[in-house]
Amino acid sequence: PLKLVRNTAPLAADHFLEYVYCGHYDGTVFHQVVDGYIILGGGFTVDFEEKDARTPIRNEAHQSGKNLRGTIAMARHFDTIDSATCQFFINLNDNPMLDHKGREVDNYGYCVFGEVVEGWDVVEQIAGVEVEDAEDFELKPVQTVVIESAHVLR
Repeated sequence: PLKLVRNTAPLAADHFLEYVYCGHYDGTVFHQVVDGYIILGGGFTVDFEEKDARTPIRNEAHQSGKNLRGTIAMARHFDTIDSATCQFFINLNDNPMLDHKGREVDNYGYCVFGEVVEGWDVVEQIAGVEVEDAEDFELKPVQTVVIESAHVLR
């Protein structure tokens, strides 16, 4: 389970929840695993077809928490600050290089909107999978890692 942080990243947390409510993450994969760094998912089916995404949201990295071990953050395009849609990553270690440091695109950072509160052993299992570089995906798990379903616990 994840705990979302709405006080510092309300747009990102609500955006993520909209994807959960509509079933977007059901059957998606973690398509990149960088051991000791991050696991990235939420945008592709098990056939590695890109899922439709909603309009990108404003990046709240300037007010969100730090990219510490166990936090979850919105992925975005390297060259566009406000480009986060459905993809997210879980930080496997403290990653200060991903934190907000300035208003320029390469210093803006990645918005943290939650943290893993239970199931870290599963995250570590994902982090330890064998990876390969495929035509369109770097560090793609050799064996597909699927998010079977995502739902809200009250």
